[in-house]
Amino acid sequence: MNANLVGAVGAGGFFLLLIVIVWQTAATWRARALAARDAQYRQLADKYATLLEDNTELHRRTLDELTQTRVSLTSMEKMMREIE
Repeated sequence: MNANLVGAVGAGGFFLLLIVIVWQTAATWRARALAARDAQYRQLADKYATLLEDNTELHRRTLDELTQTRVSLTSMEKMMREIE
């Protein structure tokens, strides 16, 4: 009977060890997946920031060109009035 108890405790310990190994492997896998997702989010945020800067610069240039167009149009209107 003593041998059966030792075998049962040994088997229980072995299965407990397997459970801990599987649990730790799964935890490591989850941590790596989260780290990879975090890196992807950072890349996406950097890309968004770059696109936002580009869009802001494009908007500024468009406003500058519109302002120049208005100035030219005003000058032409003034010249047309002087001719009449």
